[in-house]
Amino acid sequence: MRTDQSTPPQPRLVYALTEPGRFVLELNALLLAHPWLRRARGGDGHPVMVLPGFMGADGSTSVLRYYIGAWGYDAQGWGLGRNLGLRASDPDFENRLAERLAAIVRRQGRTVSLVGWSLGGVLARELARACPEHVRQVITLGSPIGGQPKATTIWRLYEMATETSLDSEELRERIARMVEPPPGLPCTAIYSESDGIVAHQVARERETPLTQNIRVSASHVGLGYNAAVMYLLADRLAQPEGAWRPFQRSRLARLLFA
Repeated sequence: MRTDQSTPPQPRLVYALTEPGRFVLELNALLLAHPWLRRARGGDGHPVMVLPGFMGADGSTSVLRYYIGAWGYDAQGWGLGRNLGLRASDPDFENRLAERLAAIVRRQGRTVSLVGWSLGGVLARELARACPEHVRQVITLGSPIGGQPKATTIWRLYEMATETSLDSEELRERIARMVEPPPGLPCTAIYSESDGIVAHQVARERETPLTQNIRVSASHVGLGYNAAVMYLLADRLAQPEGAWRPFQRSRLARLLFA
């Protein structure tokens, strides 16, 4: 779903204000679901690189990587410190990110699934676009991929932290290209209508035969700790390479996902 560029959607205030409390509930639910999630579908050992959200580092994705590793995959952090996104002050950032991906491929000899949380999902899609031969699929969690960077509650913080204007002509041109999914690669967008940081309208992929949008009930900061998200990740990562199929909703799953 894409909306008028002049009026970017915003998350509802109540969702933004309740992010911390809902995160605590999600964490407790994850602890309850832990024994069941540990028995999720087994992996084939292929590498999975997890990219953190804005201002996050590999420590913020440790729970995601714990489960991915427990399912039988080679779970990898992105290894580039705190995620401040694309900045004029760090022109070599994209090359370092591509080299990190290439190093994983060289070591394993297999393509990599990319899991990106929030801003990490934006970067994961761009990395897949730049290096499609190294990527198996892309999964985004609450990522602002809809072409409206101000459709978040923290866009001013982003501008200050990165010293980048979201209104710059160069960035607008780049964002216009970002809305298209990386060609030829499966892309799954997991999003929440109760996300208090990123407007759910811009956290969805454009519909193609290789994309799917799946709605969960989650806070933004809880997406990396949400039991339903973990279940979806286990299912999506288990897709055979070259034989991707959309997530199939069982009767139980219809109660949890849309």
